[in-house]
Amino acid sequence: MNDRRTMVNRFALVAVMLSVGLAFLLAGRVQAQGPTPSQNITDDEVNAIAKQLYCPVCENIPLDVCSTQACAEWREQIRDLLAEGYTEAEIKQYFVDRYGDRVLATPPARGLNWLVYVLPPVAILAGVFILYRAFRAWSKNAPEPAAGQPEIRPEDDPYIRRIEEELRRRQKSDSV
Repeated sequence: MNDRRTMVNRFALVAVMLSVGLAFLLAGRVQAQGPTPSQNITDDEVNAIAKQLYCPVCENIPLDVCSTQACAEWREQIRDLLAEGYTEAEIKQYFVDRYGDRVLATPPARGLNWLVYVLPPVAILAGVFILYRAFRAWSKNAPEPAAGQPEIRPEDDPYIRRIEEELRRRQKSDSV
């Protein structure tokens, strides 16, 4: 009976070894799973678009530096859209369609937003023009002594004499 049990055990061992060997032969070479298309997109590519967008949740924080969970998800969404073949303009439009123009770092020049582009240069030019005119007017209005009038000396002016006397009096009282 022991011989028969030993023989069955040997036969089972051989069968297991053959099946394992056959499995290795049939399986061939096993390769690791390659990166998914969204993993081929670099952080620099994602951040190049994310810095042109503002976080729709937080006020005035660019999407590339915002640390909220929502922004991390939106950056991943940008990564997925890039992997699907969306262009930069299409991705920006995707976010504008969902959250409005307020997500754009540079507002579009339509509606009242065009004033953002027009008013600063106009204000600067107007300021330069006003200063130019004021300087010209000041230089023309500088008083020049008339040819027939005598030049006024400080000693002849009664107000200047009174001020100088007052200053001398104060100097004497301070020194005492």
